[in-house]
Amino acid sequence: MLSDSLVLIPTYNEKENIENIIRTVFSLPDVFHILIIDDGSPDGTADIVKHLQGEFSGKLHIEERKGKLGLGTAYIHGFKWALKHNYDYIFEMDADFSHNPKDLIKLKIACTEGADVAIGSRYIKGINVVNWPMSRVLMSYFASVYVRFITGIDIQDTTAGFKCYKRRVLETINLEKIKFIGYAFQIEMKFTAIKHGFKVVEVPIIFTDRTEGTSKMSTHIFREAFLGVIQIKINSWFRKYEKPIAEKQNARLN
Repeated sequence: MLSDSLVLIPTYNEKENIENIIRTVFSLPDVFHILIIDDGSPDGTADIVKHLQGEFSGKLHIEERKGKLGLGTAYIHGFKWALKHNYDYIFEMDADFSHNPKDLIKLKIACTEGADVAIGSRYIKGINVVNWPMSRVLMSYFASVYVRFITGIDIQDTTAGFKCYKRRVLETINLEKIKFIGYAFQIEMKFTAIKHGFKVVEVPIIFTDRTEGTSKMSTHIFREAFLGVIQIKINSWFRKYEKPIAEKQNARLN
């Protein structure tokens, strides 16, 4: 079945979740395709996906990479695959049900109604996080405060990893210059989209921490985000950001 929408799901040791998340996405009333980007999971995650491909032929795809290469590089790999295969709406989503697959529809609606990037936001309407200890909630919330202070972007949930991009955003951004691999990757992509002049909106969601599998959070990822924000801002002083094509055309007409 044809679809203009592709959900990118990076995986590393997600055997407890992967079949359920795939089946849930495919049960939605809107048609989404899925690309799993698996970083050599030793627990057999990729084998489960390949078995399911027989049931979901043409809808379920997998790209296998050797070794744990990082979240950011997995998404960049997926972005390039999505552009090559002509999808118009490209989504980022975790495999562990911390993002509710039903909210994919809300993100797509936001993009069809004018947004270029739609963010599933935990903080746009209060703090909507379930099953996190208060220390982690506060760390995440104040990390976004810190990012807004350093970068100047008006995004409440700057580290959010549940997003929808219109194709033209990923065609415009020079993906080769996106270098961070953890939370800083999520910040860098939002910051870059805004600097290019794209419309970024936040859609309220409820984030529920995983109940199966192991979290990939680490002090290294947090440190990269903390220091990376400063580097992202400094690097922006020496870069030129092309405006979206429609804006260029309007500028010429005026």
